[in-house]
Amino acid sequence: MACAAYRAGEKLHSEYYGEDSDYTRKGGVICSELLLPPHAPTEYADRETLWNAVEKAERGKKAQLAYSFDIALQNEFSMQENVALARQFLLDNFVSRGMVVDFAIHQPDREDGGIPNPHFHVMCPIRPIEPDGKWGNKQRREYLLDEHGERILDEAGNYVFNAVPTTDWGSSETLEHWRQAWADLCNAKFAEKGLDCCIDHRSYARQGIEQIPTVHEGPSVRAMEKKGISTDKGDFNRWVRSANARLNNIRQTISKLLAWLKDVKAELAKPQELLVTDLLGRYFAGRNAGAWSQKAKLGNLKSYSAAVNYLHANHISTLPDLESRLNEYAKTASSLKSSLADKEQRIRKLDRLVQLAGFYRDGKPVYDKLNEIKWKKKREEYAARHERTLDLFYMARRELKPYLTDGNKLPLKDWQKEKAALEQAYASESQQLSTIHQDLRSIRQIHYAIESICHEQERTAQMKNRKYEIEI
Repeated sequence: MACAAYRAGEKLHSEYYGEDSDYTRKGGVICSELLLPPHAPTEYADRETLWNAVEKAERGKKAQLAYSFDIALQNEFSMQENVALARQFLLDNFVSRGMVVDFAIHQPDREDGGIPNPHFHVMCPIRPIEPDGKWGNKQRREYLLDEHGERILDEAGNYVFNAVPTTDWGSSETLEHWRQAWADLCNAKFAEKGLDCCIDHRSYARQGIEQIPTVHEGPSVRAMEKKGISTDKGDFNRWVRSANARLNNIRQTISKLLAWLKDVKAELAKPQELLVTDLLGRYFAGRNAGAWSQKAKLGNLKSYSAAVNYLHANHISTLPDLESRLNEYAKTASSLKSSLADKEQRIRKLDRLVQLAGFYRDGKPVYDKLNEIKWKKKREEYAARHERTLDLFYMARRELKPYLTDGNKLPLKDWQKEKAALEQAYASESQQLSTIHQDLRSIRQIHYAIESICHEQERTAQMKNRKYEIEI
């Protein structure tokens, strides 16, 4: 109920909790609307009635009530176009399946000329509505049968069964379909408006894009970063952008150099392999022939010596050797990307576990003290005073359950040790990227020298052709 009130910017009363959630002063809510399938009761067109009915339909305290989606709108469209697009998407893909949809469109205020962030929130009850207007079941039992077609009993004498969802709304295939449908709808609108842009619902990895994704920062993190307060998410995203810039630069440089090598090999094709040092010698000999001072000749000698030393140190003699080295760099850059992404994901996981361990450690004494209080009223008063600490403790205990030992101990030192090792490995791999950058600078200098020789040969050939034409 509080979630629905926040997203719609309304005041709603929860009968289950006996509380009001008032967000009527919230800004940035462009519009909100309830979309119902034909067989849904008409009273569900009222937001408070709908979500109170959803809460009444559940018996378990931990029951899941609704699916929730946050979907970005496009800055290339007007707000009227975005609203119409969102409504069309929800009617075609959700309401047509018999789902009740509560959606609200937000456009937060921009600060310091930032990029607009229009988006819409969607909430759909998990339970389907039956043709008679009543709430249906989320799951049904599918009993396991033996070879005789009889139901199988477990050790306690209960029938063994699988819980099978009554709808496909929660399946990964359905979510994939919705994501693609939204991308297709937006791309069709881009084409209709003659815009040369598109969106893709697939991850970078599925698209074959070798790029590390950033994490969503959210308004709280952005507000802290704006005030100059460094955050883990902000630091991580800055590192990702830096790493992606280096990876993109390496890929572009390698691609250009490989293309150049292909052209060079075609132009300088000879029965025997050309030595790169010979080509460099011809280039710098030509530079010295045109040099006006001893200082310039000395500079040419130093450049030639540095290039030859690099080739010898890296065992590069011929153009195929140079091509092989570039291909090695391409493989190394791709491998580093994959390795960095894996380490980033694990470091984020370890950060989360360490944070949860802190919540668990701080809340455990409060939780134990609460269990020692016998009187109900005193327990409630104590719980109310420590509500935030207890909520964080319960959340931490739930997520840390797989890691808790019999003595309620956590492998905190192991996590910290693993994170330190991962960060050290990351620093080492980052240094590898820097080394590749430095090597590519040397190769670019060699590239310039050999390309100059190629151009000189072309000019000489053109002059010979012209002379031959005149003599004829």
